[in-house]
Amino acid sequence: MAFVALGANLGDAVHAVRGAFAALGRIPGVRLVRQSRLYRTAPVDSSGPDYINAVAEITTTRTAPDLLKALQTVENDAGRERPYANAPRTLDLDLLIYGSARIDSPALTVPHPRMWERAFVLVPLANIAPELVSAAQLQAVDHQAIEVLA
Repeated sequence: MAFVALGANLGDAVHAVRGAFAALGRIPGVRLVRQSRLYRTAPVDSSGPDYINAVAEITTTRTAPDLLKALQTVENDAGRERPYANAPRTLDLDLLIYGSARIDSPALTVPHPRMWERAFVLVPLANIAPELVSAAQLQAVDHQAIEVLA
């Protein structure tokens, strides 16, 4: 069981996030279990238009590093460019949780190190897995504006 954050703020961001849900289900060794509603948020540590964010729950037979590579392929297929840190993006997929694993490598940190600080992750995660997000964690980010879209 793993959880993936989805976000986009360039082009048709709603279409990009919805397309990414479908793309997750097409990755060999990955099954899309649940998907959150879509949310609109202002950029955090970034710039550009508002983001469309969501979270997906998946099951996978892939290792965490291999899953990360597959997620990056989906991003690249959606036109993702990385001109500088936190640049606006056509699609961003972050591996938030990978079972009960704790990974700290140069390429991957799981659980995602900043997920507990961001409403755009915690609110969609709570939408599909409320047992993973406490009321206190949600309260800690309730000053960050987030609007449910669908």
